[in-house]
Amino acid sequence: MSRNELGELRRSAAALLFGPGAVVDFRAGDAPISAVAAGLEEWDNHFPPAGMRNQQTILEARLQKKLGVQGFRLPPVAVKEFDHSVRKALVAVRFPNWLQCPHCSRLAESKWWSDESGHAGLFCAQCTQRMPGRRKVWVVPVRFVMACEGGHLDEFPWHSWVRHSDGCSKRQYLSLVSERAGLAGLMLSCPNCNARRSMDRVFSEDTWETFPNCRGRRPWLEGADEVCSHKSRAVQRGASNLYFPVVESALSIPPWSDQLQEALGVLWDQFMNVEDPAERAIFIRILARNELAPVLEELGLSVDSFTEQLNRRLSSHDDIDIDNLRAEEHRQFTTGIAESGNGREFEMRPQPIPASLGSWFSHIVRVVRLREVSALKGFTRIHPPGDSNASNVAPISTRRLDWLPAVEVRGEGIYLEIDADAISRWERQSVVVERVRVLDKQHQLEWLERFGEERPARTISPRLLLVHTLAHALMQQLTLDCGYSSTALKERLYVDHGDGAMAGLLIYTATTDDDGTLGGLQREGAPERIERTVAAAIQSQAWCSSDPLCIEGLLAGGNLSLAACHACVLAPETSCEEFNLFLDRALLVGTQLMPTLGFFSALIAEDC
Repeated sequence: MSRNELGELRRSAAALLFGPGAVVDFRAGDAPISAVAAGLEEWDNHFPPAGMRNQQTILEARLQKKLGVQGFRLPPVAVKEFDHSVRKALVAVRFPNWLQCPHCSRLAESKWWSDESGHAGLFCAQCTQRMPGRRKVWVVPVRFVMACEGGHLDEFPWHSWVRHSDGCSKRQYLSLVSERAGLAGLMLSCPNCNARRSMDRVFSEDTWETFPNCRGRRPWLEGADEVCSHKSRAVQRGASNLYFPVVESALSIPPWSDQLQEALGVLWDQFMNVEDPAERAIFIRILARNELAPVLEELGLSVDSFTEQLNRRLSSHDDIDIDNLRAEEHRQFTTGIAESGNGREFEMRPQPIPASLGSWFSHIVRVVRLREVSALKGFTRIHPPGDSNASNVAPISTRRLDWLPAVEVRGEGIYLEIDADAISRWERQSVVVERVRVLDKQHQLEWLERFGEERPARTISPRLLLVHTLAHALMQQLTLDCGYSSTALKERLYVDHGDGAMAGLLIYTATTDDDGTLGGLQREGAPERIERTVAAAIQSQAWCSSDPLCIEGLLAGGNLSLAACHACVLAPETSCEEFNLFLDRALLVGTQLMPTLGFFSALIAEDC
């Protein structure tokens, strides 16, 4: 495709929801354009200097160690060259390559349509000739594409689907016409051999069993196609299951939340490579004469003070548990003291537990200031990622790089920890165990079908469902109490059954705009306010407009939830860590036949 400017994306979207491998819709004037975002190599090619030498970088030590990278790059901002009229911008590749004329319904590859110099859109010359003033009739991207569970993306096999007659040699154009409602009425035909076939059952998995295996195409990467053993299936070009970003995130917590590592930038890795403290001190004194001097001035430290702080920080780096970053965050929320200071990215204020909530919660913390770094390490198609290290996670670069794309958000939040004794007693009840066992068994079956492994990466427990559903209920209530939009809040779950058992949740601002700096969210963590918020959130889940179907789990279908629907606890997908799975409001409030099933059933009885 010729190099033309397509449009704009928010910076956070370019690194997460529409990262490399995602299909993005644009408009070039009046022409609709569909393209797949190119891999990370194009970031280096079009926005030098490459890698971590680039100025648009961020650091987060704990996340860097877990992902094995030197740092992260923000999505580059398009800039206009001084001597060129074209701006440097991220690269996308036209996909799908098949387009259709909305007037004559002809269907063909991009090479058979006409183009206009300096314009990304393609048009139908035949229909344009007939339009008043020869107004362009822009062709539109087809709605069907092929994808597989291995993350590959391919064109829909139009010629194979229509089943041309023997001897049909002219296969330039096809026709796709809607003759009646539904896919059965959408007819694909060849004007040359008169072959016809409807698009009925095009989305059925069984339909594609007789077709060859996936061709292993990766249009977002150059020269990276591979052999694939999966069967492709047809999906809508704009379907939500065409791209599930695999994101790892971490909060900047003490001692990693001050300005030291941020000020060091790429010098941090140079100091890490010097293991001996005596040699490191000599190295610091050498660098202090030139490139380290601005850093010392910014931090207001002498060489000796800087050396002491750096050595202390590097010793802490060795203690980072890369397998469970959230355990460190959990310890900070539950055992840490109030943190504050102008140079810090993290500030929290533990609050006394209101008497009315003492039976259910052990910690409530107002998080006045926080910083979260979210890095994109890959993506999946068809199914959400079951495990961030699973084999079906597709790459976003042709080779492993020492950096990953990431975004950082600064905001505020509220942390709540459920009382350990209370949740332990509740999750041992037979009615609770039996209800959750059904969901865990279904999760195991789906895992076995997708990955061929008998045991999934985790067990679906009552604790997970309770904490997750409570987080959704609180997010909904907080949007009403403090005026945030539903997409401005996000959950972060802390659930574990091991030696360091966790049952906590953080509700925080997750947007990069002004919503993260309003201050209204953390104030809701004050005792008199959180008492009212929790009671209202639980009470709102006692009844759903879709009951009794919802509370009996009849509306959740096979999506790994029980009592959950859009009328009660489902949240925007950008706010939920679990893609709106593993929810059951019956575990919050109980059912009419089993009121003790609800962890907060006594709280509802008190309000009544």
